[in-house]
Amino acid sequence: MKRIAMFLVTNIAVMVVLGIVLRLFGLDRYAAQSGVSFGGLLVFSAVVGFTGSIISLLLSKTMAKSSTGAHVITQPSNEAETWLVETVRRLAQKAGIGMPEVAIYEGAANAFATGAFRNSALVAVSTGLLQSMNRDEVEAVLGHEVAHVANGDMVTLTLIQGVVNTFVVFLSRIVGSIVDRTVFRTERGTGPGYFITVMVCQVVFGVLASIIVAWFSRRREFRADAGSARYLGSPTPMVNALKRLGGVEPGALPKTMAGFGITDRAGIMALFSTHPPMEERIQALQTRTAG
Repeated sequence: MKRIAMFLVTNIAVMVVLGIVLRLFGLDRYAAQSGVSFGGLLVFSAVVGFTGSIISLLLSKTMAKSSTGAHVITQPSNEAETWLVETVRRLAQKAGIGMPEVAIYEGAANAFATGAFRNSALVAVSTGLLQSMNRDEVEAVLGHEVAHVANGDMVTLTLIQGVVNTFVVFLSRIVGSIVDRTVFRTERGTGPGYFITVMVCQVVFGVLASIIVAWFSRRREFRADAGSARYLGSPTPMVNALKRLGGVEPGALPKTMAGFGITDRAGIMALFSTHPPMEERIQALQTRTAG
C-alpha cells in the first residue's frame, strides 16, 4: 500500500511541476496556440514515461536470472551454499524484510539485488566474488544488497526513471510543436519539423535524464554501504570489501542491471556512472565511524 501511495503521489507531483513550469515560461499558451491538448499530452507522457519502468521493475527478477544465468539456491548442496543462504536470512531479519531468493551466477566479482517487492526480492553473488573475498567481506557485500532491498531502492529508482521519462516525452513534444509552428511555419496539422525536433529533443533530454538517474543511483550506494555496516555492527568488513573490489576488474552486468550491482566501471564518464568511486565510498564509511 505504501508503494502504491508513493506511485500515485509521484504522478501527481509530476503533473503539478510540469504545469507550473509551463505557466512560468508561458509554454502553455504556445501549446494551446499550436493546437496541443495540454491535459491529454500530460496523461500520454506519464503513461509512456512510467509504463516501461514499471514493467521492467515487475519483471526484474525474471530478467536478472535470465540475463546472468543465476542459479537460485532452493536446497543448499554444500556447506558454502548453506552459509550463503543462512547469512542472507540473518541479514534480512536484521533489516526487517522477507527472506529474499539467494542465487549464484558465473562471472567476475560482483553482486546485485533486485525485485519489485521488499519481501520477495532476489540477492545474487558471482562466483568470482565468492572466490576473491573472505567470508567477512562477502557478508558485508550481502549486507549492502539487503540494505538496497530494505531501503526500497529498486522502487525508488523506478519512480525516478519514470519521472524523468515523463519530462522527456512531454517537453520534447512541446518543443516540437513550438518549433514546427514558429520555425517551419506549419499552419495545419503537424509537419516534418515536429517529428524531427521531437526525435532530436528526446535524444538530448534523454542524455540529461540519464545523468539525473545516475546521480540518484550514486547517492543510494552510500546508504547501502552504511546499512551493511549497521547490520554487521562495524564498517570494517564493508571497507575491506570495497578495497578488495577496488583492486579487481568488476564483473559486467547487463545494462538494465548495472545500477543494482555492488560495483561498476566508472571511467571518464563519471556523470553516467551508477556507483561512486571506491575511494569516496570508503571515505564516507570511515568518516561515519570517526564521527
